[in-house]
Amino acid sequence: MTALRSVPVASPERSVQALLPRAAAIPTQYLSPDGNLTEQGRGAPIDDALMTTMFRDMYLGRRLDQQALNLQRQGELGLWLMSLGQEASQVGSIRALRDTDYVFPSYREHVAGLCRGLTPTQLLSQWRGVVHAGWDWEATRFHFYSLVLGSQTLHATGYAIGLKHDGVDDVVLTYVGDGATSQGDVNEALNWAAVNDAPIVFFCQNNNWAISTPNRAQYRGALHRRATGFGLRSYIVDGNDALAVHDVTQAAVSHARNGGGPVFIEADTYRMAGHSTSDDPRRYREDAETEVWKARDPITRLELYLRASGVDDDYFSEVRAEGDDLAESVRKACLQLEEPVLTDLFSKVYAEQHPVMDLQHAEHLRFLSTLEAAQ
Repeated sequence: MTALRSVPVASPERSVQALLPRAAAIPTQYLSPDGNLTEQGRGAPIDDALMTTMFRDMYLGRRLDQQALNLQRQGELGLWLMSLGQEASQVGSIRALRDTDYVFPSYREHVAGLCRGLTPTQLLSQWRGVVHAGWDWEATRFHFYSLVLGSQTLHATGYAIGLKHDGVDDVVLTYVGDGATSQGDVNEALNWAAVNDAPIVFFCQNNNWAISTPNRAQYRGALHRRATGFGLRSYIVDGNDALAVHDVTQAAVSHARNGGGPVFIEADTYRMAGHSTSDDPRRYREDAETEVWKARDPITRLELYLRASGVDDDYFSEVRAEGDDLAESVRKACLQLEEPVLTDLFSKVYAEQHPVMDLQHAEHLRFLSTLEAAQ
């Protein structure tokens, strides 16, 4: 593989601070959709290994996503929420953290989960209904998915305040969608984080749609400016540009880690698929809109840049072969998961035995007995 062009790596805080006058209204962008460096990008630090690593991360994440969709359509998963089109936002941000930093995802951060070392089995088990959550979050520093909209931001804020009181310099990053910012939980989290100078970064993947509600029907003021109103430092970045996302997140994490207080990043991206596998986006948005965003595909953008920088076909062939192996392993992992047994559910809702669950369990057993008697 031919080496990429490199420039000396500057301080992430300083490199992004130089862009702040424009970042207040225009997203920071280093790579244009056609893979060329922008004016901002020509002054950015570029790391050869990081660029190729992020391409691999995004490509493998998309292969996992597609295979999981196939499995859901075949009845092997109960539900799946795709991250198609949002790979750069997740990879660029997660790769800007230390391994000891804590991540509180929502429910779509599969690519970030892979980067944190989660296996396909762990990621799929919750969606197959086998367990409430499929991994050890203390070992991975990657918390369980939260399907209660926006609740993870309060959990993350509380954890970040705890880290501050413990006197450690770890940082919390929590992912949130644009739709969830309309929830009271998120606004409370922003306020509490600011008041307590919590070492937390709120990373908003603004994918333009809250299920079937477009941004124009959600809010008037830009989300990053709303965060500024709560007292947070804020950035806006092209969420389909992995290099820019990484640099901006580095600056945000450095600010929070060094006692500067919480930060909010708005990543302008797009949800290429439906909100979930239960959703048909063709019922509420035009195909022409999706086509515009296909031209801004984050994986294609980075591949064009890498090829122009001298990365040869061998590298891309290796990554695609690895993607084929991953797709096969995802399917095998899913089919090897044991089918959930409904009678086990009642003992797994609470940490300790609960009388309401005991009552419901007994009612379920009586119902099963009536079915057996009728046969």
